[in-house]
Amino acid sequence: MKKLFLLSVMALMVFAVQAQTEKKGAVMDFNEKSIDFGDITQGDKVEHTFVFTNNGDTPLVISNVAVTCGCTAPNWPRTPIAPGATGELKVVFNSAGKMGKQNSVVRIYSNASEPIEKVSLISNVLPKGK
Repeated sequence: MKKLFLLSVMALMVFAVQAQTEKKGAVMDFNEKSIDFGDITQGDKVEHTFVFTNNGDTPLVISNVAVTCGCTAPNWPRTPIAPGATGELKVVFNSAGKMGKQNSVVRIYSNASEPIEKVSLISNVLPKGK
């Protein structure tokens, strides 16, 4: 009975390891998930390009990119990203009308194994000098 139990546990472990090593579908991996601009002056526009790689085995298709406010504008690839290829998500934050600590979150919707990814632009908006 002990041998049967041990054999079953080993078989499950082999299956679990194999399942973890197989990548199914698209996998979106970012070089970085946030950027902190530090102090900026009210009215400044800052931008950053987030670079990602499709580390999966099927093409990555971004279906939508949503932002938390109209102060943030994204630009993303509309064509599929092949396995092993990289893509860029450019995001611009306009600080007009903003004050204090800001964290603009961008949600990326895709066919990846994690269907919703998030990146963010962080800044501290200071008043304009007179």
